[in-house]
Amino acid sequence: MLRAGLGGRIRRCGGSGLWRSPCPAAAGSSVPPRCPGALSAASASPSTGGGARGGGAPPAGASNVKPLDGVKILDLTRVLAGPFATMNLGDLGAEVIKVEKPGIMEKVFFLFGNSASSAQFPLSQSVLGAGDDTRAWGPPFAGTESVYFLSINRNKKSIAVNMKDSKGVKLIRELAAVSDVFVENYVPGKLAEMGLGYEDIKKIAPHIVYCSITGYGQTGPMVQRGGYDSIAAAVSGLMHITGHEDGEPVRPGVAMTDLATGLYTYGAIMAGLLQRYKTGKGLHIDCNLLSSQVACLTHVAANYLNCKIEPKRWGTAHGSIVPYQAFKTMDGYFVVGAGNDKQFVTVCKVLHNGLVMEMNHPTAGRIAVPGPGVRYSEFAVSHPKPPPLVGQHTVEILKGMLGYEDDAIEELLCSGAVAQHEIVSVIFFFLCIPGTKLHTLSMC
Repeated sequence: MLRAGLGGRIRRCGGSGLWRSPCPAAAGSSVPPRCPGALSAASASPSTGGGARGGGAPPAGASNVKPLDGVKILDLTRVLAGPFATMNLGDLGAEVIKVEKPGIMEKVFFLFGNSASSAQFPLSQSVLGAGDDTRAWGPPFAGTESVYFLSINRNKKSIAVNMKDSKGVKLIRELAAVSDVFVENYVPGKLAEMGLGYEDIKKIAPHIVYCSITGYGQTGPMVQRGGYDSIAAAVSGLMHITGHEDGEPVRPGVAMTDLATGLYTYGAIMAGLLQRYKTGKGLHIDCNLLSSQVACLTHVAANYLNCKIEPKRWGTAHGSIVPYQAFKTMDGYFVVGAGNDKQFVTVCKVLHNGLVMEMNHPTAGRIAVPGPGVRYSEFAVSHPKPPPLVGQHTVEILKGMLGYEDDAIEELLCSGAVAQHEIVSVIFFFLCIPGTKLHTLSMC
């Protein structure tokens, strides 16, 4: 469960250049009797580790120093585009602090039957109001953890903060002051109402690279609309050009608009850090789904803009290259893609190396997710940290980044302004069917 509770004492740290020096951790002290166990939960997580399956070891002679070592990223994003961007930054060594909403953290199952051996259908944590929305997306689940969430949230720490509480807002501002990057995906104006907009954060952290991810940008008639991958894919024209030639518009099999926006965000933040290195000043970055997807239309959009050629659906084929499509065979489909005459007579072999990362998750056990799509000669993106539980690192972040003392942290935990994850109980509900009884079993 999440133990509710914010504090007042903070130790400021300096720093300059491309990134800022990490804050020294506050001296520890014994846990007060109130809210017992809250602080100890921060260090109670089992040791975890992981690596790339089929590759990922540092190249010979490489120091494995990563380009974003020492960079702190305050991540207020949810769902896909933002978390995908910050996960890629975490792969490069950045310390990503994922801010999530507190909530009830008991693990809940619906079981069909009258015994603990019956089929289990987990309701993940977000159903009860805690954390990133995707913690509730499933099936499938690994244990009680959404596989969707696990796939895009490695190499992050989670702090659970109630941003409806003034103490929670104060804490976000304090974290921003000692961070290098601030990433958010709220509807434009929402964070400004809380005093957390770019102009607000800029006053206390002029060095900050502040990145906003929205559906349709910071201005225009659609500015207040929420951003959804399928809607942006339709408005941009992606769905109009996807599908069988004589069929209906088709949504791609994965959320390509969200993923493209995440990649644009990832690159833009890297550029923002370089810009700050050159100028000594932070900046505001505006990323949005519609702009990202329109940019990805490339030659299709250029064909219309320059030649007034109305785009169409080609199925697996290509409008300018032949052969470049799937052909049906007796036992499946055979895909041919040849960009020139030489390739047409060449059989290409693709070797997959290090495409999967495995990690030990504190509740889901051993998990495997797609790894990063880029390799580097001087360091390896290996040994990833597993996706965090909601509020798993709240106490650690308050101590290590902000220098809060134990008594101040306990005050905040008990007030409900922040929360620290503790796995306390599992609740089972047995479905009432004829001949059975409703049982509730609580396990510590």
